[in-house]
Amino acid sequence: MNVTASRKLINFISIIGLGVSIALTVYFINLGVFKDINALRGLVGQSVILGPIIFILIQILQVVIPIIPGGISTAAGVLIFGPYAGFVYNYVGICIGSVIIFLLGRRYGKPFILSLISDKTYNKYIGWLDNQSRFEKLFALAIFLPVAPDDALCLMAGLTNISVKKFSLIIFLAKPLSIFLYSMALIYGGQYLTSLLG
Repeated sequence: MNVTASRKLINFISIIGLGVSIALTVYFINLGVFKDINALRGLVGQSVILGPIIFILIQILQVVIPIIPGGISTAAGVLIFGPYAGFVYNYVGICIGSVIIFLLGRRYGKPFILSLISDKTYNKYIGWLDNQSRFEKLFALAIFLPVAPDDALCLMAGLTNISVKKFSLIIFLAKPLSIFLYSMALIYGGQYLTSLLG
């Protein structure tokens, strides 16, 4: 297969993948799984094998399509599957999604990135890209601690010279703490608010 044919095949697969992602996202939105933990529990909590696969797919989608709020699904992973399995499923889905959006940002560039994130967010963090070494340190810190919009930064990382290997290493090593902290904050914060209101 020559280079032109390979590129056409990759483009075709990318378009099909994007179409399937959009269709699944619309389906999951109609089911209410991104806004209602009970709807998500009803979808993924029935099957021991299929449930975790669907949940990981949902986590990938909520990272790849940044307009979908990830808070519900991240907390739901722990509530539905328990603290250990829920953490693992969150970690796997979010890491896969992060690598996908990085590759999409790298392949399709600034116009694509601006179609997914606001000009305000883009302008706020574009200065990080001026210095490659500084960007890698700031990016690793932002991923390690839940202090910045991770998904937007993963997209914007595609505009830098960071290698796929280094990007993936930062995600795989730095994501666990932020996922754990975010999950616990959502769960225990929600329980605290419930006890105050109850």
